[in-house]
Parts: sequence; structure tokens; C-alpha cells
Amino acid sequence: MWNYEKRLEFPVKISETNAQLAQAIATQYGGPDGESGAAMRYLSQRFAMPYKEAIAVLNDVGTEELGHAEIVCSIVRQLTRDLSVAEIKESGFDKYYVDHTTGIYPINASGVPFDAMTFQSTGDPLTDLHEDLAADGATL
Repeated sequence: MWNYEKRLEFPVKISETNAQLAQAIATQYGGPDGESGAAMRYLSQRFAMPYKEAIAVLNDVGTEELGHAEIVCSIVRQLTRDLSVAEIKESGFDKYYVDHTTGIYPINASGVPFDAMTFQSTGDPLTDLHEDLAADGATL
């Protein structure tokens, strides 16, 4: 189905840990306008799209969003690797750490887990495309 190359489109090389920054960036993975929601939004909406060209675009954009998720997760992982107990406590990362240690988990900046309720797939092409524009515009 896919030809997977074991490299990121945009390599991530972070040399210093920063748990506070990781918490802020994690919302781009699991927040309401993050990559998880975007990928699911496009890949779900494609099935009700009546136009082949639009189906292809929604499929391509949805899979691209999955690639973005891989980059965001790489950033979060590199920002949290090898944290000391003191760094975890001082940064406020301890609440996340209790449940996930340094595993990547889709949450928003407030710590609320990703939920499919953050996106819509109505079956109406105009409504769905309008939501897509609004969601992508919110992250600019």
C-alpha cells in the first residue's frame, strides 16, 4: 500500500531536552486541530466525496498529515528523552509522565486525550471542505 522509507521528510535533530516545550508541541499531535484529527478528518471524508479528483486530494492530504504526525512525535520524543526526575517535576511534565513516561500519547495542551469528536465527516462535500479549511486555518 505504501512505500515506507525509514527517514523523515524533514529530519529532526534536537540536542537539548525541554519538557515544557514538548507539552506545547504535543497538542499539534493530539489537539483539536492537530495532525491526528486532520488525518482522520481527510481520510474519513474521502469516502462520501462524489468527485474522483477530490477523493484523491483528500486521500493524499490525509496520508500527508500522518507524515506530519511522525515529525511532531519525533520532536516530542527528542525533547523528552533522558529527562531527570528533577526536570520532570520542575517542568510540570510529571502528570503526563505518570501515565505515559516518555511515550508519545495524543493529547492537547491541557492534557485531554485525542477524541474523534474534534472533527466532523458529514457526507456533504461543501460542509466537509469548509470544516477542512477552518481547521487548517486555525493552525496557521
